[in-house]
Amino acid sequence: MNILLGFVSIILCFTCIVIIEKLFKKEGLIVWMSFATVVANIVVVKMVNLFGFTSSLGNILFASNFLATDILVEKYDKVSAKKAIKMALVFTLIFIGITQISLAFIPDSTDIAQGAMKELFALNLRASIASITMYYISNNLDIFLFEKIKKKFPKQLWLRNNVATIISNCTENYIFNFLAFVGIFSLPTIISIATTSTIIEIIIAVCDTPFLYLSKHLK
Repeated sequence: MNILLGFVSIILCFTCIVIIEKLFKKEGLIVWMSFATVVANIVVVKMVNLFGFTSSLGNILFASNFLATDILVEKYDKVSAKKAIKMALVFTLIFIGITQISLAFIPDSTDIAQGAMKELFALNLRASIASITMYYISNNLDIFLFEKIKKKFPKQLWLRNNVATIISNCTENYIFNFLAFVGIFSLPTIISIATTSTIIEIIIAVCDTPFLYLSKHLK
């Protein structure tokens, strides 16, 4: 059931990106990245089993940003892609700030939400800093690699899409897990967690290629 839902979620997210780009052009993709990053930071707390691996639900939404940046670079310009990354970063910081202030309010005796909100929005400062840092670095790395590969192999859209996305994902997963969990988990455990996340995101990255072609050629 989870595998089916996983593919449905992938297709839904990527289809939404293509439709939003057609309706709202680059502005729609910029908004999508902020939306996806904020929502991913909410659903990331839920762990599921996908393809035999333990994964967080945030992986699909986080990975969708790479498709959005690749479309922005391919069809528009890297300035717009970098702007989208910065905006998503700003809105994520605002989201974290608002949720933490909300938790600081003393709940009324009639309140029933504080416990659930605390479980959902409790801030792990170290992991949050690592996540935000690697989000910014990995998405900018994706833009850099995409452009470099495009200059050398201008006709191979699939090549620059997959190579740039996979390398960026691998970099993000391994460095994030090291920064967030060194001293908490053993090194083999950290490598295992990062490898699992990377395998899942490679599958997602391969799935986004048809949608990049669709976005480029659909009139």
